[in-house]
Amino acid sequence: MESNQANSAALRAFRILELIAESEAPPSLADIVARMDLPKQTVHRLLQQLQDSWLVTRTPGGRRYECSTRTSRFAQNVMMHSALAAERHAILRELVEEIGETCNLTMLNGTDIVYLDRVETQWPLRVHLQSGSKVPLHCTASGKLLLGMLPKQRRDRLLARLPLRAVSPNTISDRAALKREIEECRRQKLAINNQENFIGIVAVAVPVMLDRNRACAAIAAQAPVVRMSLEELCSHVPVMRRAASAMADTFLKG
Repeated sequence: MESNQANSAALRAFRILELIAESEAPPSLADIVARMDLPKQTVHRLLQQLQDSWLVTRTPGGRRYECSTRTSRFAQNVMMHSALAAERHAILRELVEEIGETCNLTMLNGTDIVYLDRVETQWPLRVHLQSGSKVPLHCTASGKLLLGMLPKQRRDRLLARLPLRAVSPNTISDRAALKREIEECRRQKLAINNQENFIGIVAVAVPVMLDRNRACAAIAAQAPVVRMSLEELCSHVPVMRRAASAMADTFLKG
């Protein structure tokens, strides 16, 4: 009997995590109670347990809940090591063979972008990064794109707390200018990086869409300007979008 109760509590807690993760804006206790169809006291107790385990945190002000960095790391590890990881890697590898430059699969991680997978070109001149590496949101094509694809409330909240450190002379470090840039990224479902993270390296990113409005990841291609201009790299966007569509299928069935 105790085992069944424990299992039931664990499943309820997991459902709360799912609910928080899939919400466009951080939900309140009342929101979660309404969605869970459980007594308020029970939901509050489960939320407290999730907080005590560093799986859920409260937003500034303390009235709403969001998944913690611990939960984000767990989700990323699942993505990187799932049975579908090989299929996703194959999609990236085919894209690299067609474009001839390094391609990445990335996701949001707090104020950073994390590389879920990466296939590097065989050319000697390239930037070496491994799966699990993190780079800032504001100076990368994937980061600006995925920031732009967030629901407005989450987008504005994250934009307000980004540390806009200039890592190259081309980094967009003005918050208003970055806001305009990411709004354009959202409109076009496309983002570029014009030597904003590394001088001499350009990149373009397209979203991996779960539906018309939700992006779960991004595919980016990057190249040194001595080998391919930004304009030339952008000419590969159609094939990148096809790869992103194939990538989306792996997330939807996973």
